[in-house]
Amino acid sequence: MSFNDSVFENDEIIVFKLRELYSRYGYAKYRMSKFEEYDLYVQNKDFLVSENIITFTDVDGKLMALKPDVTLSIIKNSRDTVGVQKMYYNENVYRASSDTRAFKEIMQTGLEAFGDIDDYCISEVVLLAAKSLECISEDYILDISHMGIVSEALNSVSVSEKGRKAMLKALGEKNVSGISAVCREEGIDEADAGLLKNLITIYGEPCDVINKLKSVVRGERFDSAITELENITEVLAQNGCAHKVRIDFSVINDMGYYSGVVFKGFVNGVPGGVLSGGQYDNLMKKMSRKNGAIGFAVYLDVLERLYDDNCKFDVDVVLLYDDNARLCDINNAVGEISQNGESVIAQKTKPEKLKYKRLIKLCGTEVETIENNA
Repeated sequence: MSFNDSVFENDEIIVFKLRELYSRYGYAKYRMSKFEEYDLYVQNKDFLVSENIITFTDVDGKLMALKPDVTLSIIKNSRDTVGVQKMYYNENVYRASSDTRAFKEIMQTGLEAFGDIDDYCISEVVLLAAKSLECISEDYILDISHMGIVSEALNSVSVSEKGRKAMLKALGEKNVSGISAVCREEGIDEADAGLLKNLITIYGEPCDVINKLKSVVRGERFDSAITELENITEVLAQNGCAHKVRIDFSVINDMGYYSGVVFKGFVNGVPGGVLSGGQYDNLMKKMSRKNGAIGFAVYLDVLERLYDDNCKFDVDVVLLYDDNARLCDINNAVGEISQNGESVIAQKTKPEKLKYKRLIKLCGTEVETIENNA
């Protein structure tokens, strides 16, 4: 399927591509309500990107909220199942903008897989995350981490809960001196935090990082996590995506919700991540679910800067005609331009603010170029 940039907005084109991608892999469209009970988000506020939530009182007196997150709604409204349930969504969420602090309606696309999550399912979701980034731009990077490895590294250091949080923060910031500062505050030998410091410095292509990990970590849980990363790498390599992937242990999510692989996607030209996800079995347990789960979201709103850079024109051609122009001649001119793959707007006067490539005038049955900005 191909898409004409002149007909669709950029975010619509990406949504269509992602929907086609997910459908090919057997993911079914999931639809949900625009709002949920406010308690759902209060009980899981640490899972949310933003704590600011739009609330209102329902007719029966319940405090409701316009959904700031899709995953929580899907978990709440789905049931444990045998096998794996795969679904994708394209929904609007409501959050405060990080720039203006005003609430925005944000289009969010993503997928979720619930059930008996195995190595293939995990690898497939990571692969689809890479392919999703490819739908946005060929110039992308997918950073992958594993909360099992991070958790074991933290467990190797005997620190307080406060110190544990500080070390996790330092890991996320790639701050080796931050790890040392916690050791001093906690009165422990810095050598005990050697593994955490190693994780900060280990970064790169999957095969290289996995070989380094095998030389610095030991233990059953480490071995299991490394095997999982190897399986993911193999699937990515088979699909020609491994060179776009990096293992980076600064990619961390809340350990109260996430377990296993976590990842974050970036495209050149957009500051910050445009995709985020991972395996969130701990969240499922917290919401009294027995199944495992993994998924990710694509944040289409952050791509606006990328669109602004790529879209210099609102329309390809402006066609001007006067009162004497025949309807059939206008229609023929518009049809010929559009059939050549260009967008065209026909009107009597030159637009003031519209950005266009060419301005042409209809003279009888012929067209004359007046301006050419291409």
